[in-house]
Amino acid sequence: MPDLLIELFSEEIPARMQARAGEDLKKRITDGLVEAGLTYAHAAALSTPRRLVLAIEGLLDASPTLREERKGPKVGAPEQAVEGFLRSAGISRDQLEERETPKGAIYFATIEKPGRPAAAIVAEVLEDTIRNFPWPKSMRWGAGSLRWVRPLQSILCILTTEAGAEVVPLDIDGIKAGDSTAGHRFMAPNRFSVTSFEDYQTKLKRAFVVLDPVERAEHIWNDAQNMAFAAGLELVDDKGLLAEVAGLVEWPVVLMGQIGGEFLDLPPEVLQTSMREHQKFFSVRNPKTGRIERFVTVANRETADNGATILAGNQKVLSARLADAKFFWDNDLRVARAGMSDWTDALENVTFHNKLGSQGDRIRRIAALARELAPVVGADSGQAEQAATLAKADLSSEMVFEFPELQGLMGRYYIAAAGHDAAIAAVAQEHYAPLGPSDDVPTAPLSVTVALADKLDTLTGFWAIDEKPTGSKDPFALRRAALGVIRLVLTNDLRLPLDLPIDAQLVRHKYHASNGAAALSDLIDEIADHGVFGAAFETIKEKLGDPGALEALAGDVPDLSADLLSFIHDRLKVFLRDEGIRHDVIDACIAMEGNDDLNLLVKRARALNAVIATEDGENLVQGFKRANNILTQAEEKDGVEYSFGADIKFAEADSEKALFAALDQAQAKIDAALKAEDFAAAMTAMAALRAPVDAFFDQVQVNSDNQVVRRNRLNLLSQIRKVCSSTADLTRIEGGAT
Repeated sequence: MPDLLIELFSEEIPARMQARAGEDLKKRITDGLVEAGLTYAHAAALSTPRRLVLAIEGLLDASPTLREERKGPKVGAPEQAVEGFLRSAGISRDQLEERETPKGAIYFATIEKPGRPAAAIVAEVLEDTIRNFPWPKSMRWGAGSLRWVRPLQSILCILTTEAGAEVVPLDIDGIKAGDSTAGHRFMAPNRFSVTSFEDYQTKLKRAFVVLDPVERAEHIWNDAQNMAFAAGLELVDDKGLLAEVAGLVEWPVVLMGQIGGEFLDLPPEVLQTSMREHQKFFSVRNPKTGRIERFVTVANRETADNGATILAGNQKVLSARLADAKFFWDNDLRVARAGMSDWTDALENVTFHNKLGSQGDRIRRIAALARELAPVVGADSGQAEQAATLAKADLSSEMVFEFPELQGLMGRYYIAAAGHDAAIAAVAQEHYAPLGPSDDVPTAPLSVTVALADKLDTLTGFWAIDEKPTGSKDPFALRRAALGVIRLVLTNDLRLPLDLPIDAQLVRHKYHASNGAAALSDLIDEIADHGVFGAAFETIKEKLGDPGALEALAGDVPDLSADLLSFIHDRLKVFLRDEGIRHDVIDACIAMEGNDDLNLLVKRARALNAVIATEDGENLVQGFKRANNILTQAEEKDGVEYSFGADIKFAEADSEKALFAALDQAQAKIDAALKAEDFAAAMTAMAALRAPVDAFFDQVQVNSDNQVVRRNRLNLLSQIRKVCSSTADLTRIEGGAT
């Protein structure tokens, strides 16, 4: 079986595209070969800045000959039908075979499709792959029509067997496939021939090309770590930069340089970001002080002076970049120490969204909500409002304008420089978190308060203007914001009913009448006091007589609030899926009162999930559903509701009397447990009903001929439903009796 080696040699491929391109090349070639009948043992894709490589082992030397038997029309069928069958099968009339079948004599044809040599198939698949390669961006050059990410210079394509290497015949717009490649652009530019993948890899390394990107990355990292260690320093971990730099060089040469002393007092994050974004330099830190003191750069060649000239040039360019960063830092510190009012004033003229006002409007809403949330989270209301007011001020700073990824972090430095408490300064950095499912969640009360206010304002704002996520589209990252609210509440074990802040913030978004500020404040205060939007609105309506714009809120806000809470519940289901909590279990708990308290809801769901995973719990759910179904059918048939209390004096069977006692005992335990919010105990007490409920259904016929006994037993089923439903809506649990 031959081995196949393909190299597509071009001008430099952007580092960010190389890994994906290698996988695309592998998938398209192997899929095409297999579809054509050529199977293989193993395939691997590799890349450097100038080449995409695919090595395939154990390829069939030809596709197999295929024989297909095809059934045709009946013997004696119209001539047109026979001729049509001959054309579709690609055979002549003398190749038809007559066979007797239960339905009479039928024409059959045996079609043989001979196999094809591997070289022909490879050429066909490779040409199709090159002409239709899915580059994110591609270009044309010269007079040809071929498109590639950068000008394609040569194609190496050989099949290797024990007898030697065979070039696959292929010509794409004048680029003929061959058995040669070139080494490093500067250190070994001459072309050379290869006979196999092993020969190719060995000769490339002699020509100063490390083919494997993983090997290049490991070489860079190990050399950089050793240099830093030798200087008593440590390399700052940066996996993303490492992968990018490994895609920029074919022969990595690691060099370490000095940072000018005038820049060492810049925040380490500023130094690291500036060097990473502009120069692709790794940062080297002093572990004793935390300062960034040196940098590591990776050259693409060896030089006679061991990189001294390269390093000197890099240090010169870096000094110019860091001089800009120092200028931004010094200017920003001056504004911060003056009180930051220039920045906060500037945000009044920065549009957040054309329907939601400016960043200044948004900050005021967040500050107002943070003040209301603070007591629940355990923060000081005044500090929460102040922290929220300052948290986004750095968006106007020169440093964040230059490096947007430093927003929040720079705010922490600037707020501290302005003389504010460290906890308030920390809010600027931490209130954006969590940004993703693996991001750290803030735990400091002030940071948690403002983070919640920020995310709730975002959610309510876009709900108020009907800009909700649709399908896979979520341009304003509202799913991420909802997940952030969930993680903040659960991680910090907060008891925070969301109805109140959601209603209050929806009111702030929906009500814009400048002359109604007092009414708006009164309405929000009433929501906070009563917790019911409708009642709060009526109270304010009576105060104002003709509330004007407030009238429209009565119809909008409750529906929007319920819809947003449902969206958050959907995110909660996704979040809890990793815990193994079933979606129907969460639905059963969402149906209960207090479902806007996410902490309470999750504790109930975890307890229910644990119980129904047991045999007693699973069987009790089935028993509950059986009781509920019988009861529902009887109520529909009789036109009455059986919920007036069963009487033990009408019980006949021992199991019936035992169920009365078990229900009374379970109800007492469940009520006490729910009052203490001990859902595990409540669910355990509910699961204990499994045995008496099973015994009741085994020994008792509910629909007795004695109508008094029947009504009493139906009322007993109602009691089963009432007791079990006090923990969760078990009708929403999937499976069980129907």
